[in-house]
Amino acid sequence: MVLFLLIVIVAIVLGIVGVVVHGMIFLLAVGVLLLIADVVYLAVRSARNRRSLR
Repeated sequence: MVLFLLIVIVAIVLGIVGVVVHGMIFLLAVGVLLLIADVVYLAVRSARNRRSLR
């Protein structure tokens, strides 16, 4: 869970820097992609845990 929160914080920071700093829109894109990858990771992990309980 710590890894998930750390990656979410990094994605938010990259997104903010990408919006604020002119010419660094690619950082916003990287932040969004990182956030999406993190949510997918959480979904796969919780689906795997839910399956193992049965």
